[in-house]
Amino acid sequence: MEKNDKIYIAGHRGMVGAAILRLLEKEGYENLIVRTHAELDLIDQRKVSDFFRKEKPEIVILAAARVGGIKANMTFPGDFLYENLMIQNNVIHEAAVNGAKQLCFLGSSCVYPRECPQPMKEEFLLTGPFEPTNEGYAVAKLAGYKMCELYSQQHGFKSVSLMPCNLYGPNDHFDLEKSHVMSALTKRFTDAIDEGKDEITLWGTGSAKREFMHVDDAAAATLFFMRKGFSSEFVNVGPGKDISIKELAEKIAGMTGFNGSICWDHSKPDGMPRKCLDTSKMKDFGFAPSIPLEDGIRQMIEIYRGLKKAGKN
Repeated sequence: MEKNDKIYIAGHRGMVGAAILRLLEKEGYENLIVRTHAELDLIDQRKVSDFFRKEKPEIVILAAARVGGIKANMTFPGDFLYENLMIQNNVIHEAAVNGAKQLCFLGSSCVYPRECPQPMKEEFLLTGPFEPTNEGYAVAKLAGYKMCELYSQQHGFKSVSLMPCNLYGPNDHFDLEKSHVMSALTKRFTDAIDEGKDEITLWGTGSAKREFMHVDDAAAATLFFMRKGFSSEFVNVGPGKDISIKELAEKIAGMTGFNGSICWDHSKPDGMPRKCLDTSKMKDFGFAPSIPLEDGIRQMIEIYRGLKKAGKN
């Protein structure tokens, strides 16, 4: 991956894609290609084919995806499967047949089995059934990785598939219908303070454990591993330590200034009991995230309060 390479960032307006774009611009990469969804619908095979034939990007970073929290995944499982499969199939295939030198596929830790041994090592893939609450998304992300692997095997197409833990940061969603846990909790506690509430009810038991990484660290990992020039590689990316949802909620509550009661609705699902990645392979390559969780939470609170002040919440 060279500074003068023609680089296409699919999904540059999303949380991960935007962070990657910011970093590439900061690092002096100028030959960058982006398209909005209105300009290029990645689900449309013909349009994607036409785009790749015309632009011929040398490097492709696939950060485009339909994403959401546990509620969205449970409500629209078929849509999550279909849309993500179509996006991945179109972009990976057209990158390969149109001569791209390398592709980075951004997956998710949800590709691992529900009852996966902890922490989750790369070799634990496909050793058990998925977590039912996000099965559609997980199946799609696993298929994307396998497509990269098999295209490398059959066509010599170079790729790296990164499986990050739960991501958060600038450009995250605060809409509770599709938000992830970090942004959802940030919104719930901030709103509770503004509305004078002294009690808040959250989904599940709070016992589920999750691992969190700032999206700027995910962007740094993307650039780091793309520079390695792998033929085909699969790497977990994260801090390698997790926190219970209950502990996270209490941490965010304290940092927002919420002093009321936190109740848990046990009738709602927790999702996968625990998701902590084994990041030994990542560390062996020489990469480590650098942004502390507390700093990231503080930034999320500032972002959301800024959106509320601007009337964009």
